Amino acid sequence: MSDTYLCRPIAYLRSPYAQRIDAPHQPTVVQGTQTGDAVQARIEFVEDLPDAAFADLEGFERIWLIFAFSRSQGWKAQVKPPRGGPKRGVLATRSPHRPNPLGLSAVELVAVEARALIVRGVDLLDGTPVLDIKPYVPYADAFAQSRAGWIDQIDSAQGRHSAPGPKRPRKVRPHEAE
Repeated sequence: MSDTYLCRPIAYLRSPYAQRIDAPHQPTVVQGTQTGDAVQARIEFVEDLPDAAFADLEGFERIWLIFAFSRSQGWKAQVKPPRGGPKRGVLATRSPHRPNPLGLSAVELVAVEARALIVRGVDLLDGTPVLDIKPYVPYADAFAQSRAGWIDQIDSAQGRHSAPGPKRPRKVRPHEAE
């Protein structure tokens, strides 16, 4: 068994979010973003990934993105969640500062294009390396009645989806203006 695992990006995400302050804390919490809506983004596959690898994604409403928090710098065993409360064990949070800086996000698959996917509802920064993609399968991936530990307590006090959005509205880059 190896103590080291090598991953290489299969794609890169192109998103309107340039900095962490621009992006929502979670894909479904868009309050405070410039539009207040879930944004569209583009996943561009690397040249050496065969087209056959992403064949058959049409028809899936959602996909899982497994990605690298490529701008994360180090980690701590306990972190302070953005919704408040005491420090929590990093593995009981969705902090990008993790022992292995890996992220997981379920996004809406809008379209499959030549060598790219159009997705909606991302909280990822422009240029994020995508390590893998898996189809979201509702009967296997959704557990709506599951408990969410300390998050359930915050939800009862502050309401569901009370995670803060960006600290300030995102500025439109010149090439994004319509």
